[in-house]
Amino acid sequence: MVSTTLMKLVAPCWKPSVEGENSNNRGGDVSGRLDGLLWYKDSGHHVNGDFSMAVIQANNLLEDHSQLESGPLSSLESGPHGTFVGIYDGHGGPEASRFLNEHLFNNFKKFTSENQGMSADVITKAFLATEEEFLSLVKKQWIIKPLLASVGSCCLVGVVCSGLLYIANAGDSRVVLGRLEKTVKQVKAVQLSIEHNASIESVREELHLLHPDDPQIVVLKHKVWRVKGLIQVSRSIGDAYLKRQEFNKEPLLAKFRLSEPFHKPILKAEPTILVQKLYPEDQFLIFASDGLWEQLSSQEAVDIVQNYPRNGIARKLVKAALHEAAKKREMRYSDLKKIDRGVRRHFHDDITVVVLFLDSHLVSRSYWHGPLLSVKGGGGVPAST
Repeated sequence: MVSTTLMKLVAPCWKPSVEGENSNNRGGDVSGRLDGLLWYKDSGHHVNGDFSMAVIQANNLLEDHSQLESGPLSSLESGPHGTFVGIYDGHGGPEASRFLNEHLFNNFKKFTSENQGMSADVITKAFLATEEEFLSLVKKQWIIKPLLASVGSCCLVGVVCSGLLYIANAGDSRVVLGRLEKTVKQVKAVQLSIEHNASIESVREELHLLHPDDPQIVVLKHKVWRVKGLIQVSRSIGDAYLKRQEFNKEPLLAKFRLSEPFHKPILKAEPTILVQKLYPEDQFLIFASDGLWEQLSSQEAVDIVQNYPRNGIARKLVKAALHEAAKKREMRYSDLKKIDRGVRRHFHDDITVVVLFLDSHLVSRSYWHGPLLSVKGGGGVPAST
């Protein structure tokens, strides 16, 4: 089943099952519940329907952060109401994803207020303002913590407001819509986000167009396409060492420093944005970091959401992904669950899932009298060993 070498590696980290044991918990409290490496909020109500959230930690430090905000989307009393979902998949450390979790929605509300309404431009401004704030933090800490320049995060945002859906993405997280095809009476998966990963040919073509004088802008390294041989994503928040030359020098570690100076950002922070009307056929949205999509296809995830109860459905998706991860390594799911964080990263990534159900009679509402809802995914997951 599992090789002897692998068993030696993981044996000291095996312990009694750490997640899924308290399966009867109904996730009724606002902040969610913690079960070993698993955080979950099985059910709740947002402006436009129900939702479910779950996070499983694999890294020694949880690099995935996420949030769901429902209610007023600006600081103006007359401003729009709706639901905001953010999935922040960090790399190189948790600082950038945590920063997004703390600052992006506030910036979003500020620009919505200034604009006196929602728009794609509001979301772009919020992304870029948060990016500038993080790069300022990198600059302030450059001498004492130069490694912060190598920390970044993918950033996926979805906003449901007044019958419209706004999707903004920088990086390789994904949101999938479950849409009812009435002719065949099936719910089909529709991927809404555009991913920015160098493994995708169109992304490599875009990089070559943006950097025509650099034949090494994307490099195939150990069978994986990487920007400058260093990173798989072409858009992110943070990663200051590939945005500004001033952060690509000593005291930054040599492995992050480029041999040639650069005069324009190698990575971009601008998101790709989609705006579309929501229809009664649009049943639900699945937002997730790439840890889920490495294990499940978009249609497999949609089938699970369609065929099981709403309560606990995000946790169900995480469990399905872990079953696939175990199967790939020819081991039992029950044994995978016993592996602690850090070593767990050899088997799967941190995984964050938010399932947003779209109740058609609620989708077009522009005002909500219910309480303000704010949930931070993984809120109770331990940050360090």
